[in-house]
Amino acid sequence: MRAFGRGGLEVGPVGYGVAALGDLYQALAADVWPRCVPAAWSAGIRYFDVAPHYGLGLAEERLGRSLAGFPRDEYVVSSKVGRLLVPNDGYAGERDDELFDVPATRRRVRDYSRDGVLRSLEDTLARTGLDRVDLLFVHDPDDHYREALDGAFPALEELRSQGVIRSYGAGMNQSALLAEFVRNTDLDVVMLAGRYTLLDQSALDDLLPLAAERGVSVAAAGVFNSGILATPRPDPAARYDYTPASGDVVGRVLRIAAVAERYGTTVPVLAARFPLAHPAVATVVLGAESPEQVTRNAALAAEPVDPDVWAELIDAGLLRADVPIDAEMKG
Repeated sequence: MRAFGRGGLEVGPVGYGVAALGDLYQALAADVWPRCVPAAWSAGIRYFDVAPHYGLGLAEERLGRSLAGFPRDEYVVSSKVGRLLVPNDGYAGERDDELFDVPATRRRVRDYSRDGVLRSLEDTLARTGLDRVDLLFVHDPDDHYREALDGAFPALEELRSQGVIRSYGAGMNQSALLAEFVRNTDLDVVMLAGRYTLLDQSALDDLLPLAAERGVSVAAAGVFNSGILATPRPDPAARYDYTPASGDVVGRVLRIAAVAERYGTTVPVLAARFPLAHPAVATVVLGAESPEQVTRNAALAAEPVDPDVWAELIDAGLLRADVPIDAEMKG
């Protein structure tokens, strides 16, 4: 287990990001979603990440129901603030238009104010049925920097100082603004999606060295870049950063796959192992839409990898030359 933030939380090398429990892209069968969290538990996963955004609250509801039988002190749950869910008074049978296959009976309202944070936490606790959430991330404040800095972060600091939460931070798909929040707040965790992967190491330019210097723990999410790195070879319908992958991206992944195969490993193993070599990264958060996928994901970070594979990827120009390539995982 590794320290996650400064509040005494610990997590394993793999966490379960439960966006799929909110019917991301497609609805999960009624006999599938209830088995996902138990599969994660059986595989040793004790960190679960969710957000109101995921399925308009459905993922929080399902996560809470799934965790009901497990000892509360033995797992860590993070959720997010910044999107309040309110009734959609004009609902006429339409589906959600933000990637989730759910009825649009609610709508999202961006709110990074102090009151918005407090209400969001209250709503999350109601939906999950949990007595507490261990940490909160300010979710995607890309266009709300000042509001988050003046409202959300002071509110989270207040909640942490009161012991309501153990840690707080921000979760985003970009590293530059996360680095600004590290500089200008007292957050102790961040969730970085898609910017420290086999295909994109841009966080080395700003966030990661700063996080290591300041003692801020990083959860690396989106390490499969929306799925293209989740299979040994890219699927024809693979997505990269939520959109269909271009031919150039597919070609790059095929080159990575060829190197992986020569060393007796696979792209998903490398994708899961790669971020963990950086000293700032505490865990990788992997999504899964079936219990079988959860079990496979949990095993990825424990797969042995020949350290020479990283050197070859660097020599081939497929990884930056300045990436840490420690063969052994931390902790």
